[in-house]
Amino acid sequence: MKIALVGYGKMGKIIDEIAVERGHEVVARLRETPTAGNLNNPDVVIEFSNPEAAFQNISNCLELGIPVVCGTTGWLARRPEIEGMVLAGQGAFLYGSNFSLGVNLFFALNEKLAELMNRFPEYDVRMEETHHTHKKDAPSGTAITLAEGVIRHHDRFESWNPDKTGDAELGITSFREDEVPGTHKVFYTSEEDEIEIVHTAFSRKGFALGAVIAAEWIIGKSGNFTMNDVLNG
Repeated sequence: MKIALVGYGKMGKIIDEIAVERGHEVVARLRETPTAGNLNNPDVVIEFSNPEAAFQNISNCLELGIPVVCGTTGWLARRPEIEGMVLAGQGAFLYGSNFSLGVNLFFALNEKLAELMNRFPEYDVRMEETHHTHKKDAPSGTAITLAEGVIRHHDRFESWNPDKTGDAELGITSFREDEVPGTHKVFYTSEEDEIEIVHTAFSRKGFALGAVIAAEWIIGKSGNFTMNDVLNG
């Protein structure tokens, strides 16, 4: 499989290593906007850039008929536009706020716990996420996915808000510390006790491996996908 990497920062370099280890050819390593002239005819693009560049990067690749796996967060207000473009052009797009197998299991655990705790209004809910100081968006995409999972299963909450102002908002606190790959915590707290679930990443390799597996999976498919589709076959 021929892979083009769009956004060749720390994550891009780790994805490069893992892709080559798995027998794939990396045909482009781009820090600039992808075009027909610099992508070198890949089978798939893996996009890990930044919130300002992601929409243009993805749309350019889709217009060229290339499937895109995207792990960039912080641009999701324009995700419906991309998904509409995919459907109109019979393209293929897979977005993941986090490609780690462990995190995706954590997503499922989070939703199950929210469903159980919905019956117990005496427990308040809050979230924390910690990442490296180079991460530009806050809260993280993973934290937003966790918050959306709670909201789907918990009648009290209508939205998430880093600056929680009311009972119907789920608060997310963000911390930025040197070289932390990612830690996410969900707390259920009453006057008597507290329940806490935590996922701690030790390195970026789990994210990178998941992105390459997603790229392998999307070849030959059309539509809008998530890691749930990959994990469910």
